[in-house]
Amino acid sequence: AYRIYSFHLLTNRAIVSSALHSTSTSTNGVAARVNRQGLLKRDRYVATNRFAVRKSKAAKFEKRWANRKSRLATLQGFKYFHLMRRVTLQDDGTCQYDPGKRETLAGNYVSFTIWDKKSDFSRWRSGEAFKEAHGGTSLGAFVSTMVSSALVLKGAPRPAFYDGILMQSIKPETVTDVVDGWRSVDADGSNVLPAECFVACNQFFVPPDNAGAFEERWASQESKLGEFDGFVSFSMLRRDARAKGHGVIEMSVDDPNYVSTTIWRDRQSFDDWKSVSAFKKAHGES
Repeated sequence: AYRIYSFHLLTNRAIVSSALHSTSTSTNGVAARVNRQGLLKRDRYVATNRFAVRKSKAAKFEKRWANRKSRLATLQGFKYFHLMRRVTLQDDGTCQYDPGKRETLAGNYVSFTIWDKKSDFSRWRSGEAFKEAHGGTSLGAFVSTMVSSALVLKGAPRPAFYDGILMQSIKPETVTDVVDGWRSVDADGSNVLPAECFVACNQFFVPPDNAGAFEERWASQESKLGEFDGFVSFSMLRRDARAKGHGVIEMSVDDPNYVSTTIWRDRQSFDDWKSVSAFKKAHGES
């Protein structure tokens, strides 16, 4: 079983390392890439955080991200970051912001960070750069951050961590300019930021005994995504259920253990891909 969610990638936070494109698009040698558990070896480590933003607070939430202090792009092992705003697809080809519900585990905003290795993420999470980005440099700064979050969010953020497998991407034509490790974006807190890309996510609920077969099926498919105009990147995410740390909640039956994430230049590029035979073949349609 699976569920589909769509997001807009925002202009305020797309930081790309030039090394991201080193991930492979080849599906050859599947057996050589299987670990001792019979699953595919991790290509990258992906950290996400899901936010339930209060009604009419979306612009303020985006401004907080745009103005935060972060050295992320300067850190060892960092590959990519973006912030996603959840949307509903309209029949006329447009997208409408989806405020979601508190009980929706996906959240209406999701942060998405790719690290080269899990150890790189762990080093950042336990270091000073993490404290700076989350208002923990002093007691006053921490309290101020907590109060501000309570006014904007419905409940605490919900982190989820994944092994990134079968990752592929095009080589970026440019690498985003950053200031001290973070993009400088003009956000006024009254208007939401324009979309930068379109992101399609599929959630899969795979019985543990079938995980190996599920991954092998995906690995054995011939991917033609890279041939389509507007394709940016793809990743299959396998939930790291053993992840520990502040805010991490044990996986429930309502949490998917696999999520596919495909980034397109825009909604039109995604629609164009869906309309051709390659999409139908990849999804078992005639």
